[in-house]
Amino acid sequence: MWDLLLDCLLDSLKDCALMLPILYLAYLLMEFIEQRAGEKINRVVARVGVAGPALGGLLGAVPQCGFSGAIAGFYAAGIVTLGTLLSVFLSTSDEMLPILISNQIAADEIIRILLFKVIGGIIAGFIIDLVLRMLKRQRTAGSEHIHDFCEQEHCECEENIWISALKHTAKVIVMIFAVTFVINFIFEKWGADFFRGIITNVPVVGEMLMSLIGLIPNCSASVLITELYVEGVINAGQLIAGLMANAGVGLLVLFRLNKKPRENLTIVLLLYGCAVVLGILTGLLW
Repeated sequence: MWDLLLDCLLDSLKDCALMLPILYLAYLLMEFIEQRAGEKINRVVARVGVAGPALGGLLGAVPQCGFSGAIAGFYAAGIVTLGTLLSVFLSTSDEMLPILISNQIAADEIIRILLFKVIGGIIAGFIIDLVLRMLKRQRTAGSEHIHDFCEQEHCECEENIWISALKHTAKVIVMIFAVTFVINFIFEKWGADFFRGIITNVPVVGEMLMSLIGLIPNCSASVLITELYVEGVINAGQLIAGLMANAGVGLLVLFRLNKKPRENLTIVLLLYGCAVVLGILTGLLW
Protein backbone atom coordinates (compact mmCIF):
# COMPACT_ATOMS: atom_id res chain seq x y z
CA MET A 1 0.00 0.00 0.00
CA TRP A 2 2.79 2.43 0.88
CA ASP A 3 4.51 1.72 -2.42
CA LEU A 4 1.25 2.45 -4.22
CA LEU A 5 0.78 5.72 -2.36
CA LEU A 6 4.37 6.72 -3.13
CA ASP A 7 3.91 5.95 -6.84
CA CYS A 8 0.70 7.99 -6.93
CA LEU A 9 2.42 10.83 -5.10
CA LEU A 10 5.33 10.89 -7.54
CA ASP A 11 3.02 10.65 -10.59
CA SER A 12 0.87 13.50 -9.27
CA LEU A 13 3.93 15.66 -8.61
CA LYS A 14 5.19 14.94 -12.12
CA ASP A 15 1.86 15.84 -13.71
CA CYS A 16 1.66 19.09 -11.76
CA ALA A 17 5.28 19.96 -12.50
CA LEU A 18 4.65 19.64 -16.25
CA MET A 19 1.65 21.96 -16.25
CA LEU A 20 3.01 24.44 -13.66
CA PRO A 21 4.98 26.66 -16.11
CA ILE A 22 2.05 26.81 -18.54
CA LEU A 23 -0.40 27.86 -15.83
CA TYR A 24 2.05 30.40 -14.43
CA LEU A 25 2.61 31.97 -17.86
CA ALA A 26 -1.16 32.09 -18.41
CA TYR A 27 -1.71 33.95 -15.14
CA LEU A 28 1.26 36.19 -15.84
CA LEU A 29 -0.35 37.15 -19.14
CA MET A 30 -3.62 37.94 -17.34
CA GLU A 31 -1.79 40.17 -14.87
CA PHE A 32 0.03 41.95 -17.70
CA ILE A 33 -3.25 42.55 -19.53
CA GLU A 34 -4.92 43.84 -16.36
CA GLN A 35 -2.17 46.31 -15.49
CA ARG A 36 -0.35 47.21 -18.67
CA ALA A 37 -2.08 46.35 -21.94
CA GLY A 38 -5.84 46.26 -21.46
CA GLU A 39 -6.92 48.46 -24.39
CA LYS A 40 -4.42 46.92 -26.81
CA ILE A 41 -5.61 43.42 -25.89
CA ASN A 42 -9.24 44.45 -26.39
CA ARG A 43 -8.42 45.51 -29.94
CA VAL A 44 -6.59 42.24 -30.60
CA VAL A 45 -9.45 40.19 -29.15
CA ALA A 46 -11.93 42.06 -31.33
CA ARG A 47 -9.90 41.23 -34.44
CA VAL A 48 -9.16 37.58 -33.79
CA GLY A 49 -12.12 36.66 -31.60
CA VAL A 50 -14.03 35.04 -34.47
CA ALA A 51 -10.99 32.88 -35.26
CA GLY A 52 -10.65 31.82 -31.62
CA PRO A 53 -11.98 28.25 -32.12
CA ALA A 54 -9.48 27.63 -34.94
CA LEU A 55 -6.56 28.80 -32.84
CA GLY A 56 -7.90 26.89 -29.85
CA GLY A 57 -8.27 23.66 -31.79
CA LEU A 58 -4.67 23.83 -32.99
CA LEU A 59 -3.38 24.70 -29.52
CA GLY A 60 -5.30 21.83 -27.93
CA ALA A 61 -3.56 19.33 -30.23
CA VAL A 62 -0.30 19.89 -28.33
CA PRO A 63 0.06 16.82 -26.06
CA GLN A 64 0.03 18.72 -22.76
CA CYS A 65 -3.00 19.01 -20.48
CA GLY A 66 -1.72 22.29 -19.04
CA PHE A 67 -3.11 24.18 -22.03
CA SER A 68 -6.68 23.16 -21.23
CA GLY A 69 -6.19 24.47 -17.70
CA ALA A 70 -4.79 27.74 -19.02
CA ILE A 71 -7.67 28.27 -21.45
CA ALA A 72 -10.16 27.55 -18.66
CA GLY A 73 -8.53 30.36 -16.71
CA PHE A 74 -8.79 32.65 -19.73
CA TYR A 75 -12.48 31.81 -20.08
CA ALA A 76 -13.15 32.47 -16.39
CA ALA A 77 -11.39 35.84 -16.81
CA GLY A 78 -13.49 36.66 -19.89
CA ILE A 79 -10.63 36.67 -22.40
CA VAL A 80 -11.92 33.92 -24.72
CA THR A 81 -15.34 32.78 -25.92
CA LEU A 82 -17.19 29.58 -25.06
CA GLY A 83 -16.52 28.22 -28.55
CA THR A 84 -12.77 28.74 -28.11
CA LEU A 85 -12.86 27.05 -24.71
CA LEU A 86 -14.67 23.99 -26.06
CA SER A 87 -12.48 23.77 -29.17
CA VAL A 88 -9.45 23.43 -26.88
CA PHE A 89 -11.21 20.96 -24.58
CA LEU A 90 -12.32 18.79 -27.52
CA SER A 91 -8.96 18.76 -29.30
CA THR A 92 -6.79 18.32 -26.20
CA SER A 93 -4.63 15.23 -26.64
CA ASP A 94 -2.88 14.76 -23.30
CA GLU A 95 -1.02 11.44 -23.36
CA MET A 96 -2.63 10.06 -26.51
CA LEU A 97 0.13 10.92 -28.97
CA PRO A 98 3.10 9.52 -26.99
CA ILE A 99 1.21 6.26 -26.34
CA LEU A 100 0.26 5.79 -29.99
CA ILE A 101 3.83 6.47 -31.10
CA SER A 102 5.36 4.19 -28.44
CA ASN A 103 3.06 1.36 -29.58
CA GLN A 104 4.21 1.86 -33.17
CA ILE A 105 0.78 2.72 -34.51
CA ALA A 106 0.98 3.57 -38.23
CA ALA A 107 1.74 7.23 -38.93
CA ASP A 108 -1.24 7.69 -41.24
CA GLU A 109 -3.56 6.32 -38.53
CA ILE A 110 -2.13 8.72 -35.92
CA ILE A 111 -2.55 11.64 -38.33
CA ARG A 112 -6.18 10.67 -38.99
CA ILE A 113 -6.92 10.54 -35.26
CA LEU A 114 -5.34 13.96 -34.72
CA LEU A 115 -7.22 15.44 -37.67
CA PHE A 116 -10.55 14.08 -36.46
CA LYS A 117 -9.95 15.62 -33.03
CA VAL A 118 -8.64 18.98 -34.21
CA ILE A 119 -11.14 19.51 -37.05
CA GLY A 120 -14.01 18.25 -34.89
CA GLY A 121 -13.05 20.62 -32.09
CA ILE A 122 -12.72 23.60 -34.43
CA ILE A 123 -16.07 22.98 -36.15
CA ALA A 124 -17.88 22.48 -32.84
CA GLY A 125 -16.32 25.68 -31.46
CA PHE A 126 -17.38 27.72 -34.48
CA ILE A 127 -20.94 26.35 -34.35
CA ILE A 128 -21.28 27.11 -30.63
CA ASP A 129 -20.03 30.69 -31.03
CA LEU A 130 -22.26 31.20 -34.07
CA VAL A 131 -25.36 29.96 -32.26
CA LEU A 132 -24.61 32.13 -29.22
CA ARG A 133 -24.15 35.20 -31.44
CA MET A 134 -27.43 34.49 -33.23
CA LEU A 135 -29.19 34.16 -29.88
CA LYS A 136 -27.33 37.28 -28.66
CA ARG A 137 -26.07 35.34 -25.66
CA GLN A 138 -22.39 35.42 -26.52
CA ARG A 139 -20.34 36.70 -23.60
CA THR A 140 -18.10 39.50 -24.81
CA ALA A 141 -14.38 38.81 -24.51
CA GLY A 142 -11.98 41.47 -23.32
CA SER A 143 -9.69 42.70 -20.57
CA GLU A 144 -12.45 44.44 -18.59
CA HIS A 145 -13.49 41.07 -17.13
CA ILE A 146 -10.07 40.38 -15.62
CA HIS A 147 -10.56 43.00 -12.91
CA ASP A 148 -13.70 41.21 -11.70
CA PHE A 149 -11.82 37.91 -11.85
CA CYS A 150 -8.99 39.30 -9.71
CA GLU A 151 -11.42 40.67 -7.14
CA GLN A 152 -13.11 37.29 -6.97
CA GLU A 153 -9.74 35.61 -6.36
CA HIS A 154 -8.62 38.25 -3.80
CA CYS A 155 -5.20 38.32 -5.42
CA GLU A 156 -4.24 41.96 -4.75
CA CYS A 157 -3.30 42.48 -8.39
CA GLU A 158 -1.89 45.94 -7.80
CA GLU A 159 1.28 44.34 -6.47
CA ASN A 160 4.13 42.94 -8.56
CA ILE A 161 2.61 40.98 -11.46
CA TRP A 162 5.13 38.15 -11.02
CA ILE A 163 4.02 37.60 -7.42
CA SER A 164 0.32 37.94 -8.25
CA ALA A 165 0.65 35.33 -11.01
CA LEU A 166 2.48 33.04 -8.59
CA LYS A 167 -0.35 33.37 -6.04
CA HIS A 168 -2.96 32.52 -8.68
CA THR A 169 -0.94 29.52 -9.83
CA ALA A 170 -0.35 28.23 -6.30
CA LYS A 171 -4.07 28.27 -5.48
CA VAL A 172 -4.96 26.30 -8.59
CA ILE A 173 -2.05 23.84 -8.54
CA VAL A 174 -2.80 22.77 -4.95
CA MET A 175 -6.35 21.86 -5.97
CA ILE A 176 -5.13 20.08 -9.10
CA PHE A 177 -2.56 18.10 -7.11
CA ALA A 178 -5.12 16.89 -4.55
CA VAL A 179 -7.63 15.72 -7.17
CA THR A 180 -4.91 14.23 -9.38
CA PHE A 181 -3.54 12.21 -6.45
CA VAL A 182 -6.97 10.75 -5.66
CA ILE A 183 -7.71 9.86 -9.29
CA ASN A 184 -4.25 8.36 -9.81
CA PHE A 185 -4.77 6.22 -6.71
CA ILE A 186 -8.11 4.93 -8.01
CA PHE A 187 -6.64 4.07 -11.41
CA GLU A 188 -3.60 2.37 -9.88
CA LYS A 189 -5.62 0.49 -7.26
CA TRP A 190 -8.28 -0.97 -9.53
CA GLY A 191 -6.50 -0.63 -12.86
CA ALA A 192 -8.16 -0.73 -16.27
CA ASP A 193 -9.84 -4.10 -15.74
CA PHE A 194 -12.94 -2.48 -14.25
CA PHE A 195 -13.37 -0.27 -17.27
CA ARG A 196 -12.71 -3.12 -19.71
CA GLY A 197 -15.64 -4.92 -18.15
CA ILE A 198 -18.12 -2.18 -18.99
CA ILE A 199 -16.96 -1.27 -22.49
CA THR A 200 -19.25 -2.39 -25.28
CA ASN A 201 -19.04 -2.25 -29.06
CA VAL A 202 -22.77 -1.59 -29.35
CA PRO A 203 -23.18 1.49 -31.60
CA VAL A 204 -23.82 4.78 -29.78
CA VAL A 205 -23.77 3.09 -26.36
CA GLY A 206 -20.01 2.52 -26.63
CA GLU A 207 -19.41 6.17 -27.54
CA MET A 208 -21.60 7.33 -24.65
CA LEU A 209 -19.73 5.16 -22.16
CA MET A 210 -16.30 6.22 -23.39
CA SER A 211 -17.30 9.88 -23.29
CA LEU A 212 -18.31 9.44 -19.65
CA ILE A 213 -14.91 7.96 -18.88
CA GLY A 214 -13.32 10.82 -20.80
CA LEU A 215 -14.95 13.35 -18.49
CA ILE A 216 -12.71 12.15 -15.65
CA PRO A 217 -10.57 15.30 -15.14
CA ASN A 218 -7.17 13.69 -15.28
CA CYS A 219 -4.51 12.73 -17.82
CA SER A 220 -4.85 9.10 -16.66
CA ALA A 221 -8.21 8.93 -18.44
CA SER A 222 -6.60 9.66 -21.81
CA VAL A 223 -3.94 7.03 -21.07
CA LEU A 224 -6.62 4.42 -20.32
CA ILE A 225 -8.72 5.27 -23.38
CA THR A 226 -5.72 5.17 -25.73
CA GLU A 227 -4.46 1.87 -24.29
CA LEU A 228 -7.91 0.31 -24.74
CA TYR A 229 -7.77 1.35 -28.40
CA VAL A 230 -4.24 -0.02 -28.87
CA GLU A 231 -5.36 -3.34 -27.33
CA GLY A 232 -8.33 -3.51 -29.70
CA VAL A 233 -10.93 -3.28 -26.93
CA ILE A 234 -12.56 -0.19 -28.45
CA ASN A 235 -12.88 1.11 -32.00
CA ALA A 236 -11.87 4.44 -33.53
CA GLY A 237 -15.24 6.07 -32.92
CA GLN A 238 -15.14 5.19 -29.22
CA LEU A 239 -11.53 6.37 -29.01
CA ILE A 240 -12.45 9.77 -30.44
CA ALA A 241 -15.53 10.04 -28.22
CA GLY A 242 -13.49 9.36 -25.09
CA LEU A 243 -10.59 11.62 -26.02
CA MET A 244 -12.87 14.44 -27.15
CA ALA A 245 -14.57 14.45 -23.74
CA ASN A 246 -11.25 14.35 -21.90
CA ALA A 247 -10.04 17.89 -21.32
CA GLY A 248 -7.28 16.96 -18.89
CA VAL A 249 -7.39 19.30 -15.90
CA GLY A 250 -9.39 21.86 -17.84
CA LEU A 251 -12.68 21.05 -16.11
CA LEU A 252 -11.03 21.17 -12.69
CA VAL A 253 -9.69 24.65 -13.33
CA LEU A 254 -13.01 25.76 -14.81
CA PHE A 255 -14.98 24.70 -11.72
CA ARG A 256 -12.34 26.23 -9.46
CA LEU A 257 -12.24 29.64 -11.17
CA ASN A 258 -15.58 30.17 -12.88
CA LYS A 259 -18.00 30.88 -10.03
CA LYS A 260 -21.08 30.02 -12.09
CA PRO A 261 -22.10 26.40 -11.30
CA ARG A 262 -24.98 26.26 -13.77
CA GLU A 263 -22.82 27.61 -16.57
CA ASN A 264 -20.08 25.10 -15.73
CA LEU A 265 -22.58 22.24 -15.79
CA THR A 266 -23.85 23.44 -19.17
CA ILE A 267 -20.28 23.42 -20.48
CA VAL A 268 -19.77 19.84 -19.25
CA LEU A 269 -23.00 18.75 -20.97
CA LEU A 270 -21.96 20.50 -24.19
CA LEU A 271 -18.55 18.85 -24.02
CA TYR A 272 -20.13 15.44 -23.46
CA GLY A 273 -22.72 15.89 -26.22
CA CYS A 274 -20.13 17.07 -28.76
CA ALA A 275 -17.83 14.16 -27.86
CA VAL A 276 -20.58 11.58 -28.35
CA VAL A 277 -21.72 13.05 -31.68
CA LEU A 278 -18.18 13.43 -33.02
CA GLY A 279 -17.35 9.89 -31.89
CA ILE A 280 -20.36 8.48 -33.74
CA LEU A 281 -19.47 10.48 -36.88
CA THR A 282 -15.89 9.19 -36.66
CA GLY A 283 -17.17 5.61 -36.50
CA LEU A 284 -19.22 6.19 -39.64
CA LEU A 285 -16.42 7.92 -41.56
CA TRP A 286 -13.41 5.88 -40.38
